[in-house]
Amino acid sequence: MGFDLSIMWFGIIIFATLMYILMDGFDLGIGIIMPFIKNKKSRDTMVNSVAPFWDGNETWLVMGGAGLFGAFPLAYTIILDALAIPLSIMLIALIFRGVAFEFRFKSLPSHIVFWDRAFMVGSIVATLCQGMVVGAVIDGFQVYERRFSGDAMDWFTPFSVFCGFGLVVAYALLGNTWLIMKTEGALQQKLFSMAPKVLIILLSIIIVISVWTAFGHESIAKRWFSTPNIYYLMPVPVLTILLCHFSMIALAKEQAVKPFVYAIALVFIGFTGLGISIWPNIVPPSISVWQAAAPVQSQGFMLVGTLFIIPIILMYTFWNYYVFNGKVKEGESYH
Repeated sequence: MGFDLSIMWFGIIIFATLMYILMDGFDLGIGIIMPFIKNKKSRDTMVNSVAPFWDGNETWLVMGGAGLFGAFPLAYTIILDALAIPLSIMLIALIFRGVAFEFRFKSLPSHIVFWDRAFMVGSIVATLCQGMVVGAVIDGFQVYERRFSGDAMDWFTPFSVFCGFGLVVAYALLGNTWLIMKTEGALQQKLFSMAPKVLIILLSIIIVISVWTAFGHESIAKRWFSTPNIYYLMPVPVLTILLCHFSMIALAKEQAVKPFVYAIALVFIGFTGLGISIWPNIVPPSISVWQAAAPVQSQGFMLVGTLFIIPIILMYTFWNYYVFNGKVKEGESYH
């Protein structure tokens, strides 16, 4: 029995996307919560906590996009056509945020406020666009004769905007709990007081999006509530509630590491729910992974290089986080 390369490639793209969401999510989250931290030294500490990681985290975004282009060219064409505007805005925001990140440390003191604002706006806009892309994928795309046949603004709906806001809050929780783990003193105490509020908002958003999805997308509702799927999917909401409960306890006890672990798990569960909702379609609601797949020879050729490069990226990432583990103290810098 041979391997189904389409499923393998779908798994690789999902893995790369999930790694991006989890790893770039917390450093985007730092920009999202920065407006609530006014002290300049505290802001310096926040940015320094991700200085060694932020650009490497975006490697996974490149891998996910390149994998989609090579392994599922039909899906790449349709999605890029349908979502050209939010994806373009997202990339511009990420570029602007990256420039702000580097210039912030090298600019005149009088210019730091401008670059702080650029960093915050870039983080919020990029995250909002990513969330709206997720909402648009759940809504699905109009396709006729293997081409996107909808309008250029079909992605802009109340549901997608709300999903964008939801991802902003999710990244804010990741950033908040990351900083709790990496900082100490007055800044950490401020973050401990913020995190429960962010968590409650996120849980409320998850409930609203779940109900909205069930009532607004009949095919997804059938998948969720039909027998025996309802029994298989029951762990998703149960685990979500348990993770929020455990996170609240950890925050109340001012434990530094557990809230970040629980936040990662919570985002992972949400991402898993999304995958379950649209499978086996890679372009909802009608194009499956097999229909969008490249020829087997192309997928096999790409797989050889990909299976070589992924372990290298993972080893580099692990080593980077290992070298720069521990607390970031006020006044310290990696620059």
